[in-house]
Amino acid sequence: MTTMRQTAATEFAGRPGTAREWLDRARRVARLLAADAAERDRHPRPPHAEVRLLKDAGLVTLLGPKAHGGGGERWTTALRVCREVSRADGSIGQLLGYHYLWAWAVRFFGTEAQIAEQEAAYTRGGLFYGGAINPRDAHVVAVDEGDALRLDGRKSFASGGAVSDLTCLLAGLADGRPVFAAVASDSPGLRYNHDWDNMGQRLTESGSLSLSGVRVPWDAALGYTGKSARPLPYGSLSLLTLQLIMTNLYQGIAEGAMEAAAEYTRTTTRPWPYGGDVKESATEEWYILEAYGDFRSKLWATEALIDRVGEELSELLHAPRGAVTPQQRGEAAVRIAAAKQRIIKEGLEVCTRIFDVMGARSTASRHGFDRFWRNLRTHSLHDPVAYKQREVGRYALLGEPPEPTFYS
Repeated sequence: MTTMRQTAATEFAGRPGTAREWLDRARRVARLLAADAAERDRHPRPPHAEVRLLKDAGLVTLLGPKAHGGGGERWTTALRVCREVSRADGSIGQLLGYHYLWAWAVRFFGTEAQIAEQEAAYTRGGLFYGGAINPRDAHVVAVDEGDALRLDGRKSFASGGAVSDLTCLLAGLADGRPVFAAVASDSPGLRYNHDWDNMGQRLTESGSLSLSGVRVPWDAALGYTGKSARPLPYGSLSLLTLQLIMTNLYQGIAEGAMEAAAEYTRTTTRPWPYGGDVKESATEEWYILEAYGDFRSKLWATEALIDRVGEELSELLHAPRGAVTPQQRGEAAVRIAAAKQRIIKEGLEVCTRIFDVMGARSTASRHGFDRFWRNLRTHSLHDPVAYKQREVGRYALLGEPPEPTFYS
């Protein structure tokens, strides 16, 4: 990681000016992450250095306004950047994607004044977001104490919070109204419990978060003016954006698995000597060529669908906030559901079958090829894929788009 930091300090001078240049920068970041990805997965620790790398490369301000030194890019670019980073390290790809989501939260839920203030602050400071939003937990309780709210409770997951500058929180008032706010991650009363111990996505710092007397000024509660708020339909795009970030994460992990396996097959896998037609190289084995042809075809297909729905959602995200219609939102939702369920199916298959074409020696722990399957399997359980299939089925059969929920 020291080498990574030294390289980052000299390699990422200046700021990319086009989407293609941002993707090229993301690929260079991915190469640095890939160099010791297996080792970091075996011995996980809070990814402070990895987040520093994202900052040094300028990726954290890709969506930030140009007027404040940001990239001023569109969501199509942000999603593809997330995918590129995920090829090398699914954990860091997830953290970057979630950062983009929570940096945009002020646009989903905030007032125009809050947008101007918060985007300027995070872009100028190169600040990194984490989040503790899990809707299946009991609400963090928000109590009105005059000019501020007091937050108390617990969230099961706080992805990236312990290595972030700002943490996005969801709480509930006594009358049921939700409160979204971003607070400094080192705020008094926030305690990161460092209890993330899952088989995959090991570097996401997704453990639980406890809140005790955390104070949030009313003017920091997104969308509130004079203690009242009028939510916009645009805010429901936040759930679709999260789902599409996940979809690009899975595509990146699967692509990374295939690429890592292909390099191993070219350099290390031996041909099978008992088939009656002995080959000089494993790359001449018909069953290996057939398998890689299947992997590539399936991932090209999922990539095409994911890119298409990414363009559709990006159009909505960059449109005037009051212009998004329920029909547009519903049609984007069903296609995102279709893309997500396809890449989960195809991605898990690729991450499993790569061992068929690498051979028995590829299972050595030092290679860490199992991390791709573990990462994809762990995160794809975020919500049941069967419900995505049902959403698509209802649309295909009955013409009914998904209703907005915390998961669709």
